[in-house]
Amino acid sequence: MAQTHPSICFYFQVHQPYRLRDIRITDIGKGDQLSYFDHEKNRSVFRKVAGKCYLPANSLMLELLNRHPGFSIAYSLSGVFLDQCREYGEDVLDSFRALAATGRVEFLAETYYHSLSSIRDTQEFCEQVSLHVHTIEDLFGQTPTVFRNTELIFSNELAQVARLMGFTGILAEGTDHLLQGRSPNMPFEPPRFRLPREKESVIAKNRPLAKRSDKIAILLKNYRLSDDVAFRFSDKSWVGFPLKAETFTDWLTAGGGHSINLFMDYETFGEHQWEDTGIFEFLRSLPRMWEGRGIRTSTPSQVIAEWADRSKEVYDAHNVISWADTERDLSAWQGNQIQAAAFRAIYDLGPLVKATGNKELLNTWRKLQTSDHFYYMCTKYWNDGDVHKYFSPYDSPYEAYRRYSHALCDLKSRVEPKVKTKKNHRPTSKS
Repeated sequence: MAQTHPSICFYFQVHQPYRLRDIRITDIGKGDQLSYFDHEKNRSVFRKVAGKCYLPANSLMLELLNRHPGFSIAYSLSGVFLDQCREYGEDVLDSFRALAATGRVEFLAETYYHSLSSIRDTQEFCEQVSLHVHTIEDLFGQTPTVFRNTELIFSNELAQVARLMGFTGILAEGTDHLLQGRSPNMPFEPPRFRLPREKESVIAKNRPLAKRSDKIAILLKNYRLSDDVAFRFSDKSWVGFPLKAETFTDWLTAGGGHSINLFMDYETFGEHQWEDTGIFEFLRSLPRMWEGRGIRTSTPSQVIAEWADRSKEVYDAHNVISWADTERDLSAWQGNQIQAAAFRAIYDLGPLVKATGNKELLNTWRKLQTSDHFYYMCTKYWNDGDVHKYFSPYDSPYEAYRRYSHALCDLKSRVEPKVKTKKNHRPTSKS
């Protein structure tokens, strides 16, 4: 029977950063035992969100998967989130394992440390993605075939990098200026071009999957419908309030297309939209409503497989885009001088950190790459500024920069002597 409605692709990003403790300038350079991360704060936030979102949302998702055989979902779990599961919440990790055991949950690949490495360091980017892929394999017995970059950062070049890494699909924001009136509800493809040979060589040596893909599909977030749930659901001033499952389903079926991609933070359920807003009951009623109208759900890889032999329109992103803020560009993390300075400094330190061969220092350096650190330094105003302020654990962007720069200065003071010692102990050749 021909499909009369587009399918629904439900994807959730699950991530928690390591927030920084307040390191005084007098503490810098005093030894290797200084911790940069506020473990008490990180544990407290993790357990709070676990109680409000991860555990009840996973319980509800498991209920829906068991009750509705046609229901499926997808997740991208950042590596630093998985690390915090091991430290603060094995119960949360077990609840994701239970979802994986249903066979109808897809796990996507991303950078392990939820970093911005894709725009700075191709080798570091490949290494982080490889680490993430292997971790997903170990934890859930599943090899990701679809890639989701940090903050949905995307460009034509990144799509080709992901293809050469072996992925058959990549997620991106459906931005209006690139769609130019087209619907985001169809799979797209990037323009065809050849990457520099040096970059191809780096990717080939650090590829996370067995072989590169011949082509890659782009699945675009339908940001209007996604944001109706993620941001506007409890807004009493919104014309769509209160949003009911029947109304939302009407909106979903009105746009046509092949797949409506609802991409959002998982913390939407219970943390950003509290339980008393009715968000869980809204979610519980959706699969039943969709079944009644003949609407099915698909995972990203299923959408791509169904469209594999059909022609796709080109989604041409010469400039880098993301899913953040009004601009949908990199300005959420690179929009001011302190962000740019911090970003340069962390990646400039990379060669020294790797030269030490010290796994603990490497892990610390990579934790400092997490995009949230730069997001907290944003100095925008109005609605975007309010969103940044909502997520930040610090009093101001300048406090975020001060804590970050102090941690970075101390890391540099720990790395440089180790590199010098290693060089001094390097055996000399006989003449």
